[in-house]
Amino acid sequence: MDEKRYVNAVARKLKCGGKRKREIKRQLLADIQARKNQGERLEDIISRMGKAEEIADGFNENISVEEQKRYAGNRVLKIAIPIALALFFLGMAVYWLFPKTVDIEKSRNFDKEEVEVAIKETIELLDAEEYAALQENAIPQMQSFLNAETRESMRKTLSDDWGERKKFGAVYMAEVIQGNKHLAVGEMTVTYENVSVTYRLSYDEDLRLAGIYVR
Repeated sequence: MDEKRYVNAVARKLKCGGKRKREIKRQLLADIQARKNQGERLEDIISRMGKAEEIADGFNENISVEEQKRYAGNRVLKIAIPIALALFFLGMAVYWLFPKTVDIEKSRNFDKEEVEVAIKETIELLDAEEYAALQENAIPQMQSFLNAETRESMRKTLSDDWGERKKFGAVYMAEVIQGNKHLAVGEMTVTYENVSVTYRLSYDEDLRLAGIYVR
């Protein structure tokens, strides 16, 4: 072990502030250097000085209780601050990942009237079984689901015979933000001859169909 590692080992055991630690380190290094200049070997110097813990204990006995308390408080802060920062960034990550809802009228990404038109057009295309048009106006991940089989399965969850569409109901909309994705989500109840169907449709910022759910 060289003198710097030895002195640093002593400093790590000191219960005082940084300024006093530096002074003690300079003092110890000067003492060791003076003995080396007198011809003593470093190994012998360290052996006679004693273990790092023993030297630190000797210094700590001359450090006031108040300064030792400040040292302990600073150590707690050094531990607490990184933990607090880690929790803060974890909270930010959770906030980033979990979806947040914004009133569509306050949205900077969607126009309420345009979203309502898109919802009605999607429902009309579903009722007309215009799958090519639906796929053209959908995100790639949705396109393979927009077909006759999916539509038939969707309809049978509610009734075997919906009948003709009678009227559109009121629409409720919001912007949903998750991470860096923004979606317009609208819910509309449509009355058919034999059943009332509530559609929940979502659209990306280009008003491409991104999700569909009925109940």
